[in-house]
Amino acid sequence: MQTKRRENLFTKPVNLYYMLVGSTLLLSLLGLIMVFSASSIDSLDEKGSTYSIAARQLFFLVFSIPLAWVLSRLSIRHWKALARVGVVLSVIMLLFVQFFGNSSGGNQNWLSLGFVVIQPSEFAKFLMILWAGYILAKNEIAGHIHANVLALITPAFFLCIVLILAGNDLGSASVFGFILVGLLWVSGLKLRVFGVVLSAGFLSLAILVLTSPYRVQRFIAFLNPFAEDQYKLYGWQPAHSLLGLASGGFFGVGLGASRQKWGNLSQAHTDFIFSVIGEELGLFGTLATLFLISILLFSIFKIAMRAHDPMVRYVASGIGCWIGIQTVLNIGSAISVLPVVGVTLPLLSYGGSSLIATFIAIGFVLGAARRDPVIYKELQATGNKWLR
Repeated sequence: MQTKRRENLFTKPVNLYYMLVGSTLLLSLLGLIMVFSASSIDSLDEKGSTYSIAARQLFFLVFSIPLAWVLSRLSIRHWKALARVGVVLSVIMLLFVQFFGNSSGGNQNWLSLGFVVIQPSEFAKFLMILWAGYILAKNEIAGHIHANVLALITPAFFLCIVLILAGNDLGSASVFGFILVGLLWVSGLKLRVFGVVLSAGFLSLAILVLTSPYRVQRFIAFLNPFAEDQYKLYGWQPAHSLLGLASGGFFGVGLGASRQKWGNLSQAHTDFIFSVIGEELGLFGTLATLFLISILLFSIFKIAMRAHDPMVRYVASGIGCWIGIQTVLNIGSAISVLPVVGVTLPLLSYGGSSLIATFIAIGFVLGAARRDPVIYKELQATGNKWLR
């Protein structure tokens, strides 16, 4: 009897919609709470108010939720129209960053619009996934089963990666690279060719690390951040991230009681939000976070698998790859199994561009779920118009 209930939860199509909405909202709420806790010291020091950074995150969230709801109502025809120019928009934005962008932490990846500063690479991630999904779907519909899918989308992704690397942002470039790998995988690229592409990608990453003394030091530091020659230099962030996680115990030291955020752990509300969760909410908090992210990714990939339109299938899968790899890179940095790469934890870290771009992507997947006849029929049966 228990097995039947478990099967109903994960196999009933409408539950995918509820899991996607529920996990997104819960992660966003947890992120808002933890951004307030993690940023309070920096916010007081920089802005004179403990609420300043959290208030901006709340503004971004209030803007993002209705935006995702509206976008989930867009027809596939509108998405295809945007997809056709996705690569052009991405390249233009990334070029603007190189010529007119702002530098932060040694990376030139920000663009000031006067009233707000944005990170164009975050929006380019979604636009490139949308464009690639459109191109791969056209190839599939045309029946070009022998077409070289590698040649279809790789050059455009390579151009974006080069532009991002020109701004010294290896973290975002890595995310783009892994998104490309994910899309090539779901497109059915031959395993032999896929292995060559993956090997070439890791080789390129190794060259980028070895040709930069700063990156080499970061790579060495994550292996043993407490080493005498590394602790007070490049090992400082991963070391204090681990100290925060280790001191959290099972239930944590209490919400708002983090010690590491008091000047020891820089970027606590962005790159190392997972460490603050572990310190303040303990193992319970980190496992709950991982569970919610798992539910989010599960629902995205299952919705992608149910899609009849090949473009929806490719784009939703690409979105799942994007959120998944960025989660791995962020948490891997926090627990020091990967070098610090400086990417946000989706829906949890502070950042307007990251939050809005992620919600745009989730809006697309919600729309894909609503266009599923079985899911839409069950949503109609609820009688809640806002669900439909």
